[in-house]
Amino acid sequence: MASGAQRREELKAVYEQASGCTKCPQLAATRQTVVFGAGHADAELMFVGEAPGASEDRAGLPFVGRAGKLLDSLLGEISLSREQVFVANVLKCRPPGNRDPHPVEIENCQDYLMRQLELIEPRVVCTLGNFSTKLLRGEPTGITRLHGKPEVRTIGPRTVRLYPLFHPAAALYTPAMLETLRTDFSRLPDLLAEPVPEQPRVVEPADLAEEAEALAAAREATEPPPAPTDRDPRQQLGLFE
Repeated sequence: MASGAQRREELKAVYEQASGCTKCPQLAATRQTVVFGAGHADAELMFVGEAPGASEDRAGLPFVGRAGKLLDSLLGEISLSREQVFVANVLKCRPPGNRDPHPVEIENCQDYLMRQLELIEPRVVCTLGNFSTKLLRGEPTGITRLHGKPEVRTIGPRTVRLYPLFHPAAALYTPAMLETLRTDFSRLPDLLAEPVPEQPRVVEPADLAEEAEALAAAREATEPPPAPTDRDPRQQLGLFE
């Protein structure tokens, strides 16, 4: 298992890779900066939003506009600060005009997010809104049905407590949604106090080789002997007809 220092160095390498990414030609041409994510590299709590907006694109940091101020306020209500968590997005580049991310853009960018989850090792991952919720759950159920309902999910090589929440940007304009978001946030301290979910076993190459040998031996032991035949083997080969 990698140490905290090793994981942070690997996270820096992923940042460098993302900073020069051109997988999505339109996004690479229109962005000002790649907004990789920010916060504590060993955070127990991680937030995943949708994509950078105009303010984030200028600053190079996630959630620095009005939605970010609301996020900071909600964190303060549960005695946490931005410096104690890690905040990222599904896309690392701003879509032009703040349009929705395209499926191919999500596919191109998701490896960066998966590496962040793997290297930061959070206990709890809060998905903010539909895009991050659908991506990390791997199915299309929307945020309205899922918000405030934690579940244990294995995402890549790590198992986390996934906690879908409404996006702060949506709550800015709907008082009822804001109260729901505040209520859902209030449950986070209890989730963080839960034990770390059991992690998947890391399979080493040597383990795979041993497993393959064991399966081959088991097949050999259970295969029936070849059935006797009275036919001339030369006839079976069709060489002497």
